Amino acid sequence: MEEGTVTQKAALLEAIKAEDGSAFLKITNELHYADVADVIDHLDSEKMRIFSIQTLDNEMLSDVIPELPERLVEESFAALTTSQQRALLEETPDDDRVDILQDVSPETREKLLLLLPRRDQDLTRNLLRYGEETAGGRMTTQIGILTADQTVRQAIDTLKTIQEDTETLARIFVVDADERPIGKLRLRDLTFNPIDTPVRDLMVPVEHTILATADQEDAANMLRKYDLVVLPVTDEFGHLRGVITYDDAMEILSEESTEDIEKMSGISGEQSEDSYLKTALSTHFKRRFGWLSVLGILAIASGYVMMRYEEVLTSAFLLSLFLPMVVASGGNTGGQAATMVIRAMSLGELGPGNVLKVGLKELKLGILMGGFLGLLIGIVCVALLPLFASLPSGMSFTLFGVAVGLAIALQIATSTLTGALLPLGARAINLDPAVVASPAITTLVDISGMIIYFTVAKVLLGL
Repeated sequence: MEEGTVTQKAALLEAIKAEDGSAFLKITNELHYADVADVIDHLDSEKMRIFSIQTLDNEMLSDVIPELPERLVEESFAALTTSQQRALLEETPDDDRVDILQDVSPETREKLLLLLPRRDQDLTRNLLRYGEETAGGRMTTQIGILTADQTVRQAIDTLKTIQEDTETLARIFVVDADERPIGKLRLRDLTFNPIDTPVRDLMVPVEHTILATADQEDAANMLRKYDLVVLPVTDEFGHLRGVITYDDAMEILSEESTEDIEKMSGISGEQSEDSYLKTALSTHFKRRFGWLSVLGILAIASGYVMMRYEEVLTSAFLLSLFLPMVVASGGNTGGQAATMVIRAMSLGELGPGNVLKVGLKELKLGILMGGFLGLLIGIVCVALLPLFASLPSGMSFTLFGVAVGLAIALQIATSTLTGALLPLGARAINLDPAVVASPAITTLVDISGMIIYFTVAKVLLGL
């Protein structure tokens, strides 16, 4: 963060503490709305938050409230008069308005909707029909729309009438009589062409659209993949309903990557909009204890395996030296494979028909990595172990090295295959791959690793 911004945020905090409205407004006019929202979010006093909300002008407030965490949105509206609430909702772009209304209780949502003019009310209700994590739930309807039979002069006149209410004119869409997108053009295409040029002569085809009911992550990935500025959103009949903008895509991808990271770490439940320190201890507990308890109970199986192979371990106690490494190697390689596959799935690179290819690829990789590491550990056993350790009578370090090296090779190969196939299997039964794969892999490969290790040792070493 720039030093000047830090200083301004500190000055804004002082103005809030002093309830100095003029100083507060002067500083907020110089700050970006995201920085203002950050200051308000970190206020510990409800009184100071209410002062800030009530003092902000409508234009800044309409930008700030969508940036606040869910817990503060309803509090912010409660601090405003009915006329202020109405002015704020009318000032807020439709996509942000929907986001705000999704963050308040159903009772408050209905009350706020009734404050809007009939046209905006109907539009907002239509947008609220779409799920919060769908393309329709994230789109804006405030876009430039023209018809193909308009001239440049008519097009510019049309855009002048909507310029104040339009969120983006980076791309202007051309629709037919049924509101289906048939072309697009840039504002500069209108600016630098003769005024009597028909729009149809300037437009280019719309190559990519997405259904309003599609997942928001699919929309963000399309924007990224095809290097789009905006992505048209259509209903099931092909009618243009809005667009997803590039800044929406950045926000979506940030949310989705955070969600995947949390899920792969065994953190369940809905992602918190609050910062780490602002999130309640009870929320942390509920989101993290579930998988912890399940995996903790499943880990008992690891102890059971050790009990079953107690005789093998007792006969050659030196085996215990390599047991942690065998287990950890499986967890590491399985986690790597799962991460790579989940990432490829999220980017749309892998479909249901790729299971066999993925399995073969990861199995080959697992054999290659396991073979090299197994050979390395086998050499260590033969060359270095005799210097500080001993084996039972009749057992050679060469055979011991072969047993340990083979066990590691098998563990890495099977763990890599498991890590790759588990996310694909989870998706096949409609489970979230990120939720199932990573937490489960550790426990599975712990158990499989010990079974492989002790079985190989028992067979090769005659224990």
